[in-house]
Amino acid sequence: MNLSTVILAAGKGKRMYSETPKVLHPLAGKTLLEHVVNSSYAVNPHHQPIVVYGHEGEKVKKTLAHLNVAWVEQSQQLGTGHALLQALTHIPDDHNVLVLYGDVPLISAETLKSFIDTTPKNSIGILTATFPDPSGLGRIIRNKEGQITQIIEDKDSTDAQRRIQEINSGIYILPANLLKKWLPQLQNQNAQKEYYLTDIIAMAVSENIAIHSSQPGAYEEVLGINDRVQLAKLERQYQLRQAEKLLRQGVTLHDPARFDLRGELSVGSDVIIDINVIIEGKVQIGNHCLIGPNCVLRNVIIGDHVEIKANSVIDGAEIAEGCSVGPFARLRPGTVLSPRSHIGNFVEIKNSEIGTGTKVNHLTYLGDSDVGKNVNVGAGTITCNYDGINKHRTTIGDDAFIGSNSQLVAPVTIGAGATIGAGSTITRDAPAHQLTLSRGQQRSIENWQRPKKKES
Repeated sequence: MNLSTVILAAGKGKRMYSETPKVLHPLAGKTLLEHVVNSSYAVNPHHQPIVVYGHEGEKVKKTLAHLNVAWVEQSQQLGTGHALLQALTHIPDDHNVLVLYGDVPLISAETLKSFIDTTPKNSIGILTATFPDPSGLGRIIRNKEGQITQIIEDKDSTDAQRRIQEINSGIYILPANLLKKWLPQLQNQNAQKEYYLTDIIAMAVSENIAIHSSQPGAYEEVLGINDRVQLAKLERQYQLRQAEKLLRQGVTLHDPARFDLRGELSVGSDVIIDINVIIEGKVQIGNHCLIGPNCVLRNVIIGDHVEIKANSVIDGAEIAEGCSVGPFARLRPGTVLSPRSHIGNFVEIKNSEIGTGTKVNHLTYLGDSDVGKNVNVGAGTITCNYDGINKHRTTIGDDAFIGSNSQLVAPVTIGAGATIGAGSTITRDAPAHQLTLSRGQQRSIENWQRPKKKES
């Protein structure tokens, strides 16, 4: 089947109450429209999908400029039939047209592939679904033989028709040559005063064109988003799907309802993920890892036997096997942890390499640093890497000991085996295997009294 895909994405989304076009609202870290475009790529990889845009169209195009799509404008939003008509000049007569919607993000590639495969050539395919509550949706009207004869919108239907639970998803496969004949004939004599794409079904029936229907794997796949309540519900539907996939792969999720995957995740065996963990970007987790509660992992590579403790934010880091991170740790982009290094509570590391077996356990900032093996960094240590204009690196050799509350003013090198006395401000290189410290002379003042609070 020669197939062109058209994604209708011109709606304003008034009920979102937002300056952002509806199709740009995010679901699981991607815009609604991106989800649909990705499904279209999966079923029709050799065709550039056509996106019909309208409201705030330039914003939509600019935001999604990275997508490989053809953009077609619907300058006036006059209904779905009118929207599809704008795309027809880009479609060859011998093609079939797969019609999708930019606000129906959960439609799966599997459902679309089955739909395409089961729709005979030169016929019309309709993806229908049976809804527990079909209120507000167009109903499928069938004759006594079960053949589809009409689609009627909710606002135009009778009480008896509103009791029908089979709805029209709006997703079709339609011959382009018939669309080019039928769409210009559409009328807007309806409650919405719009040109309904659904009206072509009656035209097909009158010309004895075969109509075939198919249903998705789950009715949630064809749910559209019109307001933030529906967006929130579909977000949870999506997340529960992702959680179920991970559970079936052997991942332990302490509560699947409190897990968010907003990117791509690959996991090894015997991985445990606690509650309220957020995965963003591309994340890789090795074998026998434990991710504690309330953590954010973004573009991270994690080796085997790693523990990320509660309330840690890991962004753009590589963590080797046997490491321990957190609780309340922050690893920023460019951080590389070597095997068996320990990063403790309230530690922030940025653009630094931490050597094997090194411990940075408390209240520390290491930025733009190269830290050797088996180094101990005491509580309250910071690298002063920024002079207000430029960033500078700090190098700490193997087996060094950095005393608590030290400031290492970059660029500076701490030699292998060196010891930095607690409370020191180091502005020059510290020799290997020596004690280096800088402190003012200690003295005591007799008869000194603490200030007293003034009485009001």
